[in-house]
Amino acid sequence: MSILKVNTIQDKGGNAIISSDGAGTVTVNNDALKATPSFEAYNNANQTVSDNTHTKLQFNTEVYDTDGCYDNSTNYRFTPTVAGKYFVYASGQAETEASQLQFTQISIYKNGSQYAQRNIDFRSNNGLQVSANISAIVDMNGSSDYVEIYGKIFKGGGSTIRFKADSTSEKSMQFGAYRIIGA
Repeated sequence: MSILKVNTIQDKGGNAIISSDGAGTVTVNNDALKATPSFEAYNNANQTVSDNTHTKLQFNTEVYDTDGCYDNSTNYRFTPTVAGKYFVYASGQAETEASQLQFTQISIYKNGSQYAQRNIDFRSNNGLQVSANISAIVDMNGSSDYVEIYGKIFKGGGSTIRFKADSTSEKSMQFGAYRIIGA
């Protein structure tokens, strides 16, 4: 059995790629080996929406944002600064105040156009609340491409409709993305 003991692995130019503190903590210094930029955010207040209208969902509270690429106060969009393929995910919990919920849609928009969508349709059996989830792999150019999340609710009656506020324990309304390493 052979054991190789080092605390730093360097590239050809002498730059540290991987280092260890000697206690088992490893630091990866090569950006190509990191799943960043990445972020996750949630909405901390109910967002009332208009009936049967695509509405940008406002994920206003960051859980983390590794490179400051998510705007949680104005545009509610992720604009990564590194080109690559990104795993983008979101969830939104649609609800009405009465059992009038008929249709819910959650969509990923890229550069202002719908990229992917998920629908929940129960017009034959109205509901009160539903969680819609979506994920997709999105190519991003690392400079101007951005993604946002939109939601749509169709109701059958006169009650208020909204996407329910999140709490850190429920994760009922979240939006996040991370770069896929090696893709």
